[in-house]
Amino acid sequence: MTENIIISKDEIQQKIKETGMLISKKYDGKPLLLVSILKGAFIFLADLCREITIPCEIGFMRVKSYYEGTSSSGDVKILMDIDQDIRNYHVIIVEDIIDTGRTLYDVVEKLKKRDPLSLEVVTLLDKPERRVTDFKADMSLFTIPDLFVVGYGLDCGEKYRNLPYIAEYSEDQ
Repeated sequence: MTENIIISKDEIQQKIKETGMLISKKYDGKPLLLVSILKGAFIFLADLCREITIPCEIGFMRVKSYYEGTSSSGDVKILMDIDQDIRNYHVIIVEDIIDTGRTLYDVVEKLKKRDPLSLEVVTLLDKPERRVTDFKADMSLFTIPDLFVVGYGLDCGEKYRNLPYIAEYSEDQ
């Protein structure tokens, strides 16, 4: 069940607007590829790319480390890889949440080996208290405490992705 709203729809939209402007300014005139980590980041990517005012391409990866529960399995699997040859792109990985850091660490290492012009990570949510790797996003829209959250693309057992805000999730009841 969802409990209190942690981040409102309006707060999310304002931060995405600001981030879109920063990305547009930084990468103006440069080949930009946004890589969304599915499934959780698809809503964030959709809203973010609409706020980016320069041409950009989109790619998708599907990575899984949670299996029907509320804690990471520690086993990161790439289920779907991007199609693009990234050597001629500035790549921004668009992620919904960084928790332990294992997933993004593995994805970043894999993509670095493909020699992009540059590689950055933008995350909607950062949960540094849970970090087990030395990983830090280049841009974090919100830092949250060690709570399990759902909404705005984040789920629990594939439910609650459709909420327009971020809410705390509790397994009680």
